Amino acid sequence: MNNKGTLGVIIGNRDFFPDKLVSEARLELIEQFQKLGIKYVILDELQTKLGGVETFKDAQRCAELFRKHAEEIVGVLVVLPNFGDERGVAETLKLAGLDVPVLVQAYPDELHKLDLARRRDSWCGKISVCNNLYQYGIKYTLTDQHVLHPKDPVFARELLDFLAVCRVVQGLKRLRIGAVGARPGGFNTVRYSEKLLQRHGISVVTVDLSEILGRANRLNKEDTLVKAHLDKVNAYASRGKTPDEAMIQIAKLDVVLHQFMEEHDLDATAIQCWTSLQTNYGCNVCTSMSMMSENMLPSACEVDVTGTLSMYAMQLASASPSALVDWNNNYADDADKCVLFHCGNWAKSFLPAMEISNAPILGTSVGVENTYGALDGRTPASPLTYGRISTDDPKGIIKAYIGEGLLTDDPLNTFGNRAVAQIPDLQGLMQYVCRNGFEHHVVMNASNTASILKEALGNYMGWEIYQHCPEIKS
Repeated sequence: MNNKGTLGVIIGNRDFFPDKLVSEARLELIEQFQKLGIKYVILDELQTKLGGVETFKDAQRCAELFRKHAEEIVGVLVVLPNFGDERGVAETLKLAGLDVPVLVQAYPDELHKLDLARRRDSWCGKISVCNNLYQYGIKYTLTDQHVLHPKDPVFARELLDFLAVCRVVQGLKRLRIGAVGARPGGFNTVRYSEKLLQRHGISVVTVDLSEILGRANRLNKEDTLVKAHLDKVNAYASRGKTPDEAMIQIAKLDVVLHQFMEEHDLDATAIQCWTSLQTNYGCNVCTSMSMMSENMLPSACEVDVTGTLSMYAMQLASASPSALVDWNNNYADDADKCVLFHCGNWAKSFLPAMEISNAPILGTSVGVENTYGALDGRTPASPLTYGRISTDDPKGIIKAYIGEGLLTDDPLNTFGNRAVAQIPDLQGLMQYVCRNGFEHHVVMNASNTASILKEALGNYMGWEIYQHCPEIKS
């Protein structure tokens, strides 16, 4: 499957409207798909009248075509060049049984073409189609404008956003997360429900940290794999003042973590760090986590499974790496700015100038010499989407909050991985986070994808979603 995914296309038709509208729509859609590099599955013009869907027989033929391509299709686009047949659209989706997102588009009429030969009535038809989808229990997405021409640049953007929604939904429903080690005793905040996640297709594979460390300790610096991973680490970031012994420890641990992920076909990991790894192995795992996240295999510290789930969802929405951060400090007296921080596991995309270092705060309890492997670097100004997915056990639900803001270049004199965030009504957001029992960890992504996440997580995954300040565009 290509990066964007393949769309199934249903062109609705109604017999007392001009047939040429269906032919024109088909050509306009194909032209748009080719321009955007989107693969598509659509009825041939000879399989039904002009390739449209109107009768039950048309619906059967279209559904059969979709089933043949079920492994490729990530979403369905319903196109209404005229009023369309509401039953034909709904029956096609029911018979196909794809269980993928559906986008409903309707053509606009033109004021000088409202005569019998050229009118569309798609405005009205879209309402009828959506009514039937609702009755059938089929979830669907709407364009921002009720009617929108496929040649409109706004439609191109909405189509790509819809494909991002499809990526999120498809990716989460088959996600496999590795939980490496037990949750640190001092971090009740990252507790979660495996059972709630599994109900939504998200599997968690657990392993005791001792198994990982035992396998790492059985390796030595002369092993071919260790040498290869050491080369990767050195190519990834400047080693700074990190001693040779620590670099070898980092490389050995990296080997074993990759083996564990390959053995269990994992998409993401959440790893125990604080403080067992430093005490029992002698380094931080941050560099390996950063490398995995940069390579689109997100990794969260402190066995924060729903944190890495949040990272993965944002990664799918934006097609770029995410980072797990702490809501950490106020920024002077600016009520809409704060400091985001972590010891040093952020993907390289967030840290243009970084080096492998130690973790001074953790070092006060375990010895700084045992904390090499953390990263030091500052994130520059960029767009910001932030958010957090969490399991709410008392309510028996999965919930999330999302929003957008900016990462700024404001001065920040400290260590570790750090950034300054500017968020509209930040104080109101913090009220919401605290009152609703969310974790101190949040995820950031250098994108504007909050609306994509809201649609995917809320509409299709069925989770309880809060979008902060949706009316404010950053």
